[in-house]
Amino acid sequence: MTQWNQSQTEAVSADITDETNALPARYFTDGDVFEMEKEKIFGQYWVYAGHANSISDPGQYFTRTLGGRNLIVARDDDGDVRAVANFSARDGDVLLEDAPMTDPRRVDPDELADAESMHVDSIGPLLFVNLSEDPMPLAEQAGVMKDRLEALPLEEYELATRISSEVECNWKVFASNYSECDHCQANHQDWIKGISLNESELEVNDYHWVLHYTHAEDVEDEMRIHDEHEAQFHYLWPNFTVNMYGTADGYGTYIVDPIDTDRFQLIADYYFRDSELTDEEREFVRTSRQLQEEDFELVERQWQGLKTGALAQAQLGPNEHTVHRFHQLAQEAYNS
Repeated sequence: MTQWNQSQTEAVSADITDETNALPARYFTDGDVFEMEKEKIFGQYWVYAGHANSISDPGQYFTRTLGGRNLIVARDDDGDVRAVANFSARDGDVLLEDAPMTDPRRVDPDELADAESMHVDSIGPLLFVNLSEDPMPLAEQAGVMKDRLEALPLEEYELATRISSEVECNWKVFASNYSECDHCQANHQDWIKGISLNESELEVNDYHWVLHYTHAEDVEDEMRIHDEHEAQFHYLWPNFTVNMYGTADGYGTYIVDPIDTDRFQLIADYYFRDSELTDEEREFVRTSRQLQEEDFELVERQWQGLKTGALAQAQLGPNEHTVHRFHQLAQEAYNS
């Protein structure tokens, strides 16, 4: 695993004083920053759109809003996936009515032939869209995450349930909270009883990081999609996670979707061998939901503190490696 050391924890930008290495609070609370993010973050990087299994047949589509732009993600007659702008260049009208990934609709692919296309790529069945004219390759942004996930049979698992939550907090606060688990001892006391957090390892790559940890009691290999005796929580910049659980034969994804400066939507999808949940899987999802709600309470308190203006700039601790990397990537995007 790649473990950052103190020498790699450098200032994020010229805005950052010698005493701190975090983004100034205004990058979280200023509405103009959120508008900038639509272009410089969500308009420049590969962003998760949805799962290919949901549009397995030609003509199926779902809609997705990225960087303030409404898109149609559809499978064409050749079996390829296209992402196009959901508006008519002729009259500016919306082409198709909204359809979530969980309830796709159908369209004649010929109706989308003249629509403006976006770049589409994938990691296994996970579909990504890039709005820029000349994006970096998805393989560069995802790095080792792409190879690792494509070595697993992700496409064999079915979407069993989706939980969507609107949270009163800037999306970057929740994203920063996701990977490190420094808060787990205090915030997730029931959950950590079966986890060896002292054996956890944190791996930090350019645009991707992953927390590995093991459980106090071993779990049979057939209880998980991957072979390792561990759980893996992957974060792909800017707002997507893949959760490889250590105690369930399945995986999950999170989309940390910004709504505005003060709110984001967390879209949590759970994939199992069968779309019909067993009692054990239902209990697993219930536990996962409890963890989400505990995190929501934590980040909403943090958000209220940021909004007071009492703290203009935070100081990241020596173990907050992924938080620091997240802040660096945000500042690089703002300065681009």
